[in-house]
Amino acid sequence: MDPVGVKHLLYGDFKIDDSKSGGAKPENFQVVLYTISGNVVARQSVTNNGRYSFNNIPNGEYNLVVEMEGAEVTRMQVRLSGFVKGEHRRDIELEWRGGRSVMAKNNPAVISIGDQYERIPANQGLFDKSQEAIKKNDLKLAATLLNQLVSADTKDYQAWTALGLVHSIQDKKGDAEKAFRNALAEKPAYFMALLNLGKLQVIQKSFDSAIETLTKAVETDPKSADANFLLGEAYLQIKKGSKAVGYLNEAIKLDPVGKAEAHLRLATLYRGAGLKDRAVAEYEQFLAKKPDHPDKAKIQQYISENKSK
Repeated sequence: MDPVGVKHLLYGDFKIDDSKSGGAKPENFQVVLYTISGNVVARQSVTNNGRYSFNNIPNGEYNLVVEMEGAEVTRMQVRLSGFVKGEHRRDIELEWRGGRSVMAKNNPAVISIGDQYERIPANQGLFDKSQEAIKKNDLKLAATLLNQLVSADTKDYQAWTALGLVHSIQDKKGDAEKAFRNALAEKPAYFMALLNLGKLQVIQKSFDSAIETLTKAVETDPKSADANFLLGEAYLQIKKGSKAVGYLNEAIKLDPVGKAEAHLRLATLYRGAGLKDRAVAEYEQFLAKKPDHPDKAKIQQYISENKSK
């Protein structure tokens, strides 16, 4: 579960490939961060080869949207998660095709507007109020509103997922699992339900189940650092280190700072296998990213005692 109050940095490079089309292209785009319910969290103007940056963003699920001249170009779903402040990078690359034609390029995280659940006004009102309650840490009210919503519409997989997240924060693991499974019964490939069910299964030490769930999550969104990290962790816990390595390294590649802990997990794996040089390398990379870690002295001692001369 994710603690309330943790804030993150979300940033990324913004690039437009115009190699397939001549002529002028717009100079300015808007990058907008929305809550799932459609409220604007942050907005920033960006130019080609520029960078957007949103700071102090709470744990949660968002839509990152690119707009051009008031029209939506593309959107991608992002989730910020963690127990400490992290830096989450999500680059945006577009392909310009002339006129007003622009499309996302090589981005499997892009989702269509059709992936947003359509609600009648009364149900949307319940959903919006639940999100406000979550922001205020009124989890009891949020759970009440979401239960009213899913009672009115049992097919609302986003509401089921939100309810599962609330129950996770409340440490009601059984209720949380039921909510996530209800979401997946309606939309089996819904990434946020897969990710959070997998995380819950890791917490409950149901590692075989977690592997099954998180494998589906990675297949749904290969660019999720969280899903790759959790899948690697689950494999570590059942002593399948050879399978864990690839997922942990992918998590580092996708989110080098936010998933720096993967270096520690790899170092532990290599130490157990007697591969001291590899363990040292992982520890060094970890300290380069987290120089103020509480175990810094112990890690430095291991490096000093085991680094090849």
